[in-house]
Amino acid sequence: MPGRKLKVTLVRSLIGLSPKQEATVRALGFRRIRQTVIHEDTATIRGMISRVIHCVQVKEGDGHEA
Repeated sequence: MPGRKLKVTLVRSLIGLSPKQEATVRALGFRRIRQTVIHEDTATIRGMISRVIHCVQVKEGDGHEA
């Protein structure tokens, strides 16, 4: 959906994750716990989130939040 955004927050440490999962978290733009990043709602981003859903919290928005 055009204009849809996802607000993704890292809520769990990267310790104990597989190297692929850790790379996915880094590729999403996370550097530290409780950091929030905003991404476009695309199939690629949804797929990345689904690989590390146990480490992140996702909120859907309409693209108007900063």
